[in-house]
Formats: sequence, structure tokens, C-alpha cells
Amino acid sequence: MNKDECFNLGYISKTVGNKGELLLILDVDDVSRYRKLESIFVEINKELVPFFITHIELRGNGAKVSFDGVNTTERAEQITRNSLYLPLSFLPPLKGKKFYYHEVLGFAVKDKVYGDIGIIRNVLDYPTQALFQIKKGETEILIPVKDDFIISIDRAAKTIELSAPEGLIDIYLAPQPDKEEDKEENE
Repeated sequence: MNKDECFNLGYISKTVGNKGELLLILDVDDVSRYRKLESIFVEINKELVPFFITHIELRGNGAKVSFDGVNTTERAEQITRNSLYLPLSFLPPLKGKKFYYHEVLGFAVKDKVYGDIGIIRNVLDYPTQALFQIKKGETEILIPVKDDFIISIDRAAKTIELSAPEGLIDIYLAPQPDKEEDKEENE
């Protein structure tokens, strides 16, 4: 299994007790969905290593777990602070205007005023605001990921229709004056 086929679930925070138990911090909306998790991938030295869960107990935004073969504090310490992954197939399908960030990579973006504005290359997930990183030729366009701006998502056609705020796309697509012309005008 490679990371392209998985999503990041969270990370191993620390050891708990003296029998190799670990505290997982889960970066999810609904922790209860992972109550019956049987296995998980831990990223160790840039490789995804499967671990089988023998016991799981949900706690706030995380879980206390025991892994098969990890029964000492020393062994548990070796895998702390590593990222956790699950296969993309574990995610429930979303409908309507809801989507996973990895799902829309490569989608064509159409604005209701400008029409085709490019292809989503990435979704930049900043703490204050996620942004669609759209490429149109050599131009990069950044549009906030907001429900108010998304008109529709067509998964079959791999397109997203947006209504970007007035003037936002102009910032990126307006013709840039030639610097030589600017110098002449200033002389």
C-alpha cells in the first residue's frame, strides 16, 4: 500500500501505561466512526507498515489502542510521533457539494463569469482557510474553498462550477503591463 492510495488519519501522540498502549490523535470529524477499526498503517521511515489493533478505546478526539506485537513501553516508544493512514476506500462517498480534498484533484474549474479557469492541482489546507490551487497554463489561481462559492460538483465529468467573488479572478487573469512600457511612461 502506498500513500497515494491512503488518507492521513492522524498520528501517534504518546505511550500510555506500561503495556505498550498508545494514544492516537485522530484528525477526523467523527471519531466514533473508527470504533471498530481492526488495522491501521503507520508511516515508519517513509514506508506504510500495517499494525493490527487488539484493543481500541475512544477518548475525545483520539483513541487509546493496543497493537498486536507491541506489548512493551520501549516498543511503543519506537513508533510514537508517526503518522497514521487508512485506505481511501475506508472513506464514505460524499454527495452534492461535499467532497474530500484528494477527490477533486485534476477537476476542471468553471466560473460562472469567466468560464473555464483551469485545473485543480492541489488544495492548500491552511489553518484559517483552505484554497483551491488552480493552474491555467503558467498562471496559478487561488480561490477559497467555501460552500458559498461552489455552485455544483459533477464527479462524472470531473468539474466544479464556482461563483468566485467579484474581482478575485481578475487579480490573476488581468493582463500585466509590460515593465518596459511602465519605464517609458514614468520618464
